[in-house]
Amino acid sequence: MKQFASELKGKTVMTDDGEILGILEDFIMDTRTGKIESILVSPADTVETRLFKTDPQGRLILGFRTMRSVRDVIVTDIAEKP
Repeated sequence: MKQFASELKGKTVMTDDGEILGILEDFIMDTRTGKIESILVSPADTVETRLFKTDPQGRLILGFRTMRSVRDVIVTDIAEKP
C-alpha cells in the first residue's frame, strides 16, 4: 500500500505493545537520496522524552525504518532507542 507522506501527518504513533508515543508531525529526509530517514513525533504527555533522541522543539526523533504498520495509527518498533 502506498500513501503520501502528507496523509500520515497527524496520525497517532504507538509502540508495538500499545504505548502511545504521540502524533506524527514531520519527516527528516536525505536530500541527496530522497529517502526518509526519520519521523518527528510530538510526544504524548505520558512519554519520558529523556529516553529518546529529540530535536530542539522537543519532538521525538524515531528512525523511519522502525515503522512497522500504518493504518488508523502508525506502529513503530522502538527497540532502536539511542
